[in-house]
Amino acid sequence: MPLPSQPLRKLGFLTIGLFDEADPRKGHESTLEIIQLGERLGFDSAWLRHRHLQYGISSPVAVLAAASQRTTRIELGTAVIPLGWENPLRLAEDLATVDILSGGRLNPGISVGPPMHYDQVKQALYPDTADAEDFGYDRVARLLDFVRGKPATDFSGVEGFEVFSDRVQPHAPGLGRRLWYGGGSLRSAQWAGEHAMNFLTSSVVKAEESEDFAEVQLSHVRAFRAHHPDGDRARVSQGLVVIPTDSASPEQRAKYEAYAEKRLPRTATPQGPARLMFAPDLVGTSAEIAERLYAHAAFREIDEVAFALPFTFEHDDYVQILTDIATRLGPALGWQASAQHG
Repeated sequence: MPLPSQPLRKLGFLTIGLFDEADPRKGHESTLEIIQLGERLGFDSAWLRHRHLQYGISSPVAVLAAASQRTTRIELGTAVIPLGWENPLRLAEDLATVDILSGGRLNPGISVGPPMHYDQVKQALYPDTADAEDFGYDRVARLLDFVRGKPATDFSGVEGFEVFSDRVQPHAPGLGRRLWYGGGSLRSAQWAGEHAMNFLTSSVVKAEESEDFAEVQLSHVRAFRAHHPDGDRARVSQGLVVIPTDSASPEQRAKYEAYAEKRLPRTATPQGPARLMFAPDLVGTSAEIAERLYAHAAFREIDEVAFALPFTFEHDDYVQILTDIATRLGPALGWQASAQHG
């Protein structure tokens, strides 16, 4: 097996937090327990996906506030918050508040674009301004400015018994350096670099200059760093679905393989008018997965990952997968668990 150019420095995982409509608390509790398990196993970070009007976590910032009180070390991220659903000023306040509560462990990942199914939700979301809303990069720039402490108003000072600030409060020092952009195109990679963000590459990219997923992802990593003030030291995290089977039962292994096989056809060619490329799920022993990762052009360029958990599995499946990632796959990639875990 070829050695990577450098050992994996940070190991994280990403989950969607599904729940049953009739008993939503159980699913949210399961997610919090998985994050606590991740900390015990020594993971560096846990990330939540964002789902609106579905049976998955709709408010990851609120869930991460709860997670911040059940953990002490693990970093907590979102991958990603679609800004089209958010008011940047209000979101900046929420992010800063949770970062303060967590002791500076929040890593908010965001993306732009109109909300999914916008024609069906715009009357509920923006009844008076639906056609005037800007869902481009300027929305991210506003959030960056607010989080990084630029004035939100020209009014400050004392009025009666109340004291007003001209910038978002609380101000969370360092949070502005921990904002991530989730991008799947060259333009997004370049924009994120120019604005000194961190960059999340996902398992979905636009087939722009190639129809080879790893090559496309690699081009995004390099474009981001080429435009970032920190150059090659700019932080990039790669997200792929990996499902190690080392300690899986025969039934689990069969389920995992069927899941990946069902999703495989969409990885063969670009999908839809946006020409989206999907990465194949990696199922097998940790040694097999490590070998496939070392052969992945983009993986060889990064030293941080947030491996995505499959959406539809059971709690016990996630326990097995996370345990194998932390105890077998991570070490096979040169990663060492945090000395503070346990």
